Amino acid sequence: MDVTDRRERARRALDGYASGPAAPVRATAQALAKVDGAVAVVLVEGVSDQIALETAARGRGRDLEAERVVILPIGGAQAIGRFLTRLGPLGTRVRLAGLCDLREAEIFRRGLVAAQIGSPRTRVEMEHLGFYVCVDDLEDELIRAVGTAQVEALFDSQGDLGSFRSLQSQPAWRGREPEAQMWRFLGSGSRRKLRYARLLVEAAVDRNNLPRPLESLLGAV
Repeated sequence: MDVTDRRERARRALDGYASGPAAPVRATAQALAKVDGAVAVVLVEGVSDQIALETAARGRGRDLEAERVVILPIGGAQAIGRFLTRLGPLGTRVRLAGLCDLREAEIFRRGLVAAQIGSPRTRVEMEHLGFYVCVDDLEDELIRAVGTAQVEALFDSQGDLGSFRSLQSQPAWRGREPEAQMWRFLGSGSRRKLRYARLLVEAAVDRNNLPRPLESLLGAV
């Protein structure tokens, strides 16, 4: 596969989403513009989480825009308190929910308490409020859901297998578990992480094996 083909596949994977350095800011602004008319707002750490959830919803036959469910990327877990405080006054008219990585769960928990959304002490109690935690993160969840053989086949289909093999040969990653190598490969570029958020979720839907946090969150909104 030549460079032109790879670029076209990458473009299609990100179709409908902003790209470039300012993409996260634009994605947040676009979602915030829809909040006043929403019945549910799902707060996620970044654009890759937004892409994953919206892709999962489509795979389950849902139209979040028609349902007035807004996926709001907040630009990092540290912003959760600010956004919860901002959205809290919308009251019972808007259902708040969220998704975060395991390492950010405590930040989300404290944000919920500070914004008086609830007083969760555990992940189970956070789930009762509609906030779900990925273990260890979304990419890790998706790799396990899809399986290493299928993830590698997906890399191959996108013209990325050669780059992945190069990473596997690096001294720091040589001999490591394939799941760890794939996790590092997906995180080695923001655009790659965005592209594969959609592609991996589509593969998980095809296997009818969405990661539990995504499946449960969609069921909560």
